[in-house]
Amino acid sequence: MLYPELFKQLESVRWDMDKDIPWSTFDASQLSDEQAQTIKMNAITEWSALPATEMFLRDNRNDSDFSAFMSIWFFEEQKHSLVLIEYLRRFRPDLVPTEQELHEVRFEFEPAPALETLMLHFCGEIRLNHWYRRASQWHTEPVIKHIYNTLSQDEARHGGAYLRYMKRAIQNCGNEARAAFAKIGVLMASARRTAQALHPTNLHVNKNLFPRDTIQSRLPDPKWLEHWLDKQINFDAVWESKVVDRILHNMSLLMERSFPSVQDLNRYRKEMMAAVGQSGASPTAAAV
Repeated sequence: MLYPELFKQLESVRWDMDKDIPWSTFDASQLSDEQAQTIKMNAITEWSALPATEMFLRDNRNDSDFSAFMSIWFFEEQKHSLVLIEYLRRFRPDLVPTEQELHEVRFEFEPAPALETLMLHFCGEIRLNHWYRRASQWHTEPVIKHIYNTLSQDEARHGGAYLRYMKRAIQNCGNEARAAFAKIGVLMASARRTAQALHPTNLHVNKNLFPRDTIQSRLPDPKWLEHWLDKQINFDAVWESKVVDRILHNMSLLMERSFPSVQDLNRYRKEMMAAVGQSGASPTAAAV
C-alpha cells in the first residue's frame, strides 16, 4: 500500500493556518479590488475538491489504498479553499463566498475511466502549481503572495503522490495504463491549441447539465478563469511551456522513454493503443 507512506510524507510538511501564514504582515494598500475578486473565485474553485472526491471514491470502490489517500488529498484541497476564505474574512469580508456559492460547484460528475481520470488530475496538479506560482508573482499584498506560494507547493506534492499511483497502475495494468496516460497526456500538453484552459475544473463532466457541467461555468463569473489567466496573472506561452515540459518530463520518467515533444508522446500513444488492441483489452477499463 502507498497510503501509509504518503500519509507520513505529507503529514511531515503540512502547514498550520494559524502559525504558518503571516497574517500580521497584511498591507491593505497592496490589495486591489480586482485582486480580491480573484481570490474569491479561486476559493470557490478549490471547494470543488468535494465533488471530485465523491467521484474518486465512487469510481475507485475496488481500490481501498487509493481511496484512503483521498482522505489526505480532500483535506488539503478543502484547506486551500478555507485559507482563501479566511483571508477574505479577515481583510475583505464583503467578498467571502456564500454557502450557496460554494454549494453551486458541488454536482455529480459522470463515471469515467479510472486510469484516465488519474492522469487528468495529475496534469491538473502540475498546471495548478504553475498557475499559483504565477498568481503569487502577480499579487502585491504580502500575505496572499505567501498563501499562493504555499498552495503551489501543496499542488506539486499532490502531483507527486498521483505519480506514485500511476507507477503502480503500470505495474498492475501494463500497456492499458500506458495507453490511457499517454492519451490524456497528449490532450493536457496541447493547451496552446485550445480556446479554453485545460484543467479538470474547466472540462465538461455531466452531459445532462450542459452547459453548466463544468466547475468554472457554475462560478458567480463563469468567464473569470480565462480573464485571470490571460489578462491578470498573464499565464503566457512561456509559462504554458513550463507546464508542457513538466508533463513530458514526468511521462518520460514514467514510461522510461524520452518524449522531447507532444508529437513524440502522441506517437507513443498510438503504439500503446495498437498494443492494447492486439491484446484484445480495453485501454480504459482497468482500475487504478
